Amino acid sequence: MGGGFRRLAVPIRRGAFALTPGQSIRQEIINFMDPIKTEIVVVGAGPGGYAAAFYAADLGKKVILVEKENRLGGTCLNSGCIPSKAYLHATHMIAEARESANRGIVFAPPTLDMAKLRAWKDGILQKLSGGIATLAQKRGVTVIKARGYFEDSSTLRVETESGQQFIQFEQAIVAVGSRPALPKTFDLGNSRIMTSKETFEVDDVPENLLVVGGGYIGMELGTVYASLGSKVVLVEALDSILMGADPDLTRPVMAYAKKAFREVRLKARVEHMSTAGKQIKVLIDHDGQRKEELFDRVLVSVGRVANAEDLGLEHTQVSRDEKGFIKVDGRQRTSDPKIYAIGDIAGGVLLAHKASREARTAVESITGESLTSANAIIPAVVFTDPEVAWCGLTEAEAKTKGIAVQVTKFPWGASGRALTFDRVDGLTKLIVEPGTERILGVGIVGHGAGELIGEAVLAVEMQATVRDLAMTVHAHPTLSETLMEAAEAFLGHATHTISKKTAA
Repeated sequence: MGGGFRRLAVPIRRGAFALTPGQSIRQEIINFMDPIKTEIVVVGAGPGGYAAAFYAADLGKKVILVEKENRLGGTCLNSGCIPSKAYLHATHMIAEARESANRGIVFAPPTLDMAKLRAWKDGILQKLSGGIATLAQKRGVTVIKARGYFEDSSTLRVETESGQQFIQFEQAIVAVGSRPALPKTFDLGNSRIMTSKETFEVDDVPENLLVVGGGYIGMELGTVYASLGSKVVLVEALDSILMGADPDLTRPVMAYAKKAFREVRLKARVEHMSTAGKQIKVLIDHDGQRKEELFDRVLVSVGRVANAEDLGLEHTQVSRDEKGFIKVDGRQRTSDPKIYAIGDIAGGVLLAHKASREARTAVESITGESLTSANAIIPAVVFTDPEVAWCGLTEAEAKTKGIAVQVTKFPWGASGRALTFDRVDGLTKLIVEPGTERILGVGIVGHGAGELIGEAVLAVEMQATVRDLAMTVHAHPTLSETLMEAAEAFLGHATHTISKKTAA
């Protein structure tokens, strides 16, 4: 995008202009260009950006939404959450068909048409993106396809296909997100080395795939390609996958990965990559042994970096942390009183639903409300097999911080519903505050855990007690009963399991 004033290429359309007292050349040029005026400009149309624009418009504000990509929806919709879940659903059907043989139902081996699979996925993205565009139009939100660049704390320059224009705003919300990290040592300019962004555009299934990183992206996409037939080797530098989740929740995921992947290597590092014909030669250090191996493709999933460069933030009072993320307070305010930041660009957990919550916080802060995101209960969901979901305080976090808690669990082996689809590898656990019996956190691993975590978030958000949860009638037979029975186990009278209190 460029270096601000040095890049101002202004076509002179009418007579000469003269500086007025106190004005800079930059300001005079901006005024000369007849800037668009708006109350709020939102930069970035991801799940945080369009949520902020829509909410502000619903409250009667004049809003402009600026997005440089052709489709609205940001990374989540176009190359993250939605396409990955589409692929996970599609490939889960392969595993379901295979497992049905145990029930006496046998299907022929599946055949794969990658072009048709991609087209199906693209149809979903197009429909969702088109829906967002329609909602913007009906709300009166002006959408500009352009790059945005801050000339100062009240002016955004946009670079469209037809030229430059200036937007003068009262408040700005920055929602430009993040992108996959690709260390320089891995960036060979070879399309066979992918990040999550490129993963959904490949036209073949690699026979041998290396996944670098055992976080949620690496585990989810490793699961997809293993189901499609790739021999997956996963390399993780730490001693566990899915750091952030409790070990008892990740254990079933690890058990699945060890069966579905060719190999899972913990405490291992990729030291070097190079092109070797139509493959990638990789030097891996594992258990003190350094070994070179060949892979058809490599997926690098080692984190994400802020999209903070080339925004012109240096022309504002906005400050960033050592990793490049914009610093904000609990009301999403930056150090510049006219600029707010939400979602991935504001750091913290990089999740779409966190961005959507922060969108409401920023808009309400602008309109004079005192909503804060500081204590929001943000759930995490990993769509592996089985799924993992948690919210609030984790058991490991409580131990690290020295917080006294009691933990109650309900194994899915005692769930009739889990037995009906052969998924007894699940667990539901509650993290409880002693004395008050308030639910501080919930963790779930198992089929559909992501669909169950909503009730848990509500329980933690409303400061419910285990007795509140135990007294809530849950439909039978459903997996939601595992939350109720975990609470009952804490109280000593779970119907389908023997708790320590009952045994005593």
